[in-house]
Amino acid sequence: MKRILSYFALTSLFSLGTGLFSCQQQLDEVTPQTSLNQQLALTDANAALTLYNGVYASLRTYQATFVTLGEMRSDLWADGLYTESEDATLKQYWSHNISRNNVPATNWAGFYTLIDRINTVIKLFPNSPLEEASRNRYLAEMYGLRSYVYYTMLRTWGGVPITAEPVTAVGELTQLYKARSTPEEVMKQIKSDLEQSLTLFGGINTFTTKRVYWNRAATLTLKGDVYIWSGTHLGGGSTDFTTAKTALEEVKALPTLGLQANYADVFDPTKKANNREIIVALNFEKNEVVQSAYTSFLVNTTQAGTLLLDAVPGPGTPVNAAYPLVAGASRVGISPALLARLTGAPADQRIRNSFRIMYRNTSGNPVAGVLLTKFIGRVDAGVQLYDNDFPLYRYADVLLLLAEANTKLGNDPSADINAIRARAYGTGYVRYVSGNEQANMDAILEEYLREFIGEGKRWWALRRAGDAYVFRNVNSAYLPATQAYKLLLPISVTMLNSDPKLTQTPGY
Repeated sequence: MKRILSYFALTSLFSLGTGLFSCQQQLDEVTPQTSLNQQLALTDANAALTLYNGVYASLRTYQATFVTLGEMRSDLWADGLYTESEDATLKQYWSHNISRNNVPATNWAGFYTLIDRINTVIKLFPNSPLEEASRNRYLAEMYGLRSYVYYTMLRTWGGVPITAEPVTAVGELTQLYKARSTPEEVMKQIKSDLEQSLTLFGGINTFTTKRVYWNRAATLTLKGDVYIWSGTHLGGGSTDFTTAKTALEEVKALPTLGLQANYADVFDPTKKANNREIIVALNFEKNEVVQSAYTSFLVNTTQAGTLLLDAVPGPGTPVNAAYPLVAGASRVGISPALLARLTGAPADQRIRNSFRIMYRNTSGNPVAGVLLTKFIGRVDAGVQLYDNDFPLYRYADVLLLLAEANTKLGNDPSADINAIRARAYGTGYVRYVSGNEQANMDAILEEYLREFIGEGKRWWALRRAGDAYVFRNVNSAYLPATQAYKLLLPISVTMLNSDPKLTQTPGY
């Protein structure tokens, strides 16, 4: 008898007992069921939409993974100040204490669960009873999401197994064995999915009220991101940089997108509707699912009564007076040197709206650590509600990616850098004047550092810029240039033993 399985012992099987969804309704959680029920999607529109919404419900469970993989190996949180014992798991990333016997994000970080669910929708929807225009849009979203997930995996491990078909039943475990494709093959799959997504969107650039569903602008932004990467790392050169520029310029020209004048408004959970800076975000809502990715970036309730905000120059405010219902732990922080760099003159509105410095209530008020406030949510009915949406792409990404593409093409990137700076520093900001390629890239990376704190972008920005930029910014005591293989993660011995077709990441 065949066993019901899914790739890497995972499943994309969903309960079909819920009602018909629309794009304006909440993303309800769905639970695994049996592969037989998937066939209802071929005859029942409710069942098809359950599979579709299940992908988004699954996607947002990866928020902490996106933050960890995209940020924690950078210079942002390394050697930071914190008030409790440090988070040992996250330290493994920023200290690059990584080997074939010390593997973070094992089992491909669980991404094949999500890929299998996306593959199920892509497989079944062409024959579903959904109206054609809706079906094409849903499929366009799925191809875009699949390219995003594979791109994340490519940047993390290099070559990974490619699976484009859902697996529901197998006779032998050997049928699940799958070798790693080359980075070039994975990139080819990513680019193919991008073009399929754009074809299915058919030039339609609409957004839902809350921009929490993948859309054509998201595919174009991802295309720009991807082609800069392939131009830098896979030999695409100026041809790929030009392709990236064209895609990003199209997004930049959309009248429904732009920078918010007030940086804090980008993340305000009460201002999600038609937020013009958001391209696509993971949705978190009261009575549904709320964020839990930043517990170690907060403070516990006991210390909140003994630490101060704004103690220098004063007068200070107890943390628990400013944030009486916030609870968590201070186990990750920013280093004193980086803290001085980020908070020095001129004042940058992004900094105070990303984190607050906590000072000790002792002589001299020494710095104790930082409280990440960008995603701290709001007080609701006597509780701290962590219902900020988490941007995957926003308009600021487009500007800095476009500046990067222009830099690598030898063009002047200053207009897009200055658009970011004008919002950050306000009237009288210091305009950036284009220099050589390294000077321009350094300026872009400085804006990435400040603009996207806590959003899982800093490591990817350094990596996409080129290996030399990684080694110039990350502490060489943790990641020397002689250990460049650590730019990618290894896979575990258990994975190698479980699948004889798998090979270790080069260098490990």
